[in-house]
Order: sequence, then C-alpha cells, then structure tokens
Amino acid sequence: MQRWTLKAIVIVRGLTQHPAQVQHFRRGHEATYARAMTKVQDSYRLVSSGFDAAVRSVSPDKWEVQSPCEQWTARDVVAHVVEGHRSVIAGVRGGEPEPLGADEDPRRAWEKASQAIDEITGDPEAVAKEVDGPTGRMSAGEIIGQFVTMDLLVHTWDLARTIGADERLDEDSVRQAYEALKPMDAMIRQPNVFGPKLEPPIDADLQTEFLYFLGRRA
Repeated sequence: MQRWTLKAIVIVRGLTQHPAQVQHFRRGHEATYARAMTKVQDSYRLVSSGFDAAVRSVSPDKWEVQSPCEQWTARDVVAHVVEGHRSVIAGVRGGEPEPLGADEDPRRAWEKASQAIDEITGDPEAVAKEVDGPTGRMSAGEIIGQFVTMDLLVHTWDLARTIGADERLDEDSVRQAYEALKPMDAMIRQPNVFGPKLEPPIDADLQTEFLYFLGRRA
C-alpha cells in the first residue's frame, strides 16, 4: 500500500489537493485578503477625512454645544469616537483604552487615534490580529471595516450638524453602511446604540433616508 504523508497531500475545504495546488490556493487567498485589507484602509481614510474636517472646524466656543445625540456635546461626540479608536488600538498594541481626559485636547486626541488606526490598517500583521469586538473575537481589520468606519461616518454628520459645518457624507460610504445595517435593524435598537428609526420625507435622498433609519432627523 502506498503511504501518503502530510507533505504529499493536504485537505483544503474538504478536497484532497496536491501541495502545488494548495500553494496556488493560498496565494490567491492571500491576494484576496490583501485587497480586502487595502479596501479597509481606503474606506477608513475616506470617512476619517470627513470627520477630521469637522473636528478642525470646531471653534473653541463650540465644544460644549449640544449635538443631535441626546446628552452629548460636540466634545462628547469626539470623545466617543476617540474612545472607540483607542479600544481597537489597545487590542492590537496592548494596554488599556483610556477615555478622553477632562484636560485633553479633543482635536489632538483625535489626530493621534486616527493616525494609529491608519497605521494598523496598513500593517498586515496588525490588521489580522484577533481582538475583542462588538460581536466577539474578530480581526482588527474586520472591526475597523465593519464597525469603526461606520460609527465614524454617522458621527461625522452629528458633529457637522452640531457646529454648522458641511453635513454632506460620501455617498458610496453611506450606501455601504446602510446596506450593512438594514439586516441588523432590530439588533441596533438597543439602549446606547441607535434610537427608533424615523419615517423619512417622501423625497428623501439616500443620506437623509440613512440618517432617519438611524433615528436622526436630518
């Protein structure tokens, strides 16, 4: 009887394949993953640039202005975003995430947190590292792509509305976030997530419909 070793054959997705075939599969898988992670970085950069513009537009007298989020000021919106970023950063790099300090400059805190997330999305090992996410253990890239960027998109509008800045969001980012959230309609109506959805105007554009879905009266 001919004996087969693990060096001779491997099982991939239930199929017996020669090592050369497996190597080809792995290369294809790695290339697909690399493209997906590049998309995560590109999406994050696009959305974070909008939030960054809003943060830079906050004048010193506007930090304590009430935002569309109940009990949150402009500073609180930025603090929430920074804390979410710091949670991912700590999961990847170690340490404990710290909330925005009372004496911290929110603009500078945002810049540092955003830079760190951008660095993580550009590091294959960092972005692949599994950390605790909202729905369990996930890669940092998945958390950034599915949750951090989406959260950032919504709060870009919150901050812009608060300070009277440009409220227009990137349309493709809105479409992707909306399609991702629709199946989670019931789940996101939990306390401290999103409030009840509102009925948008008949002539609402995509962004307005998206915001009403998230309980925001645009």
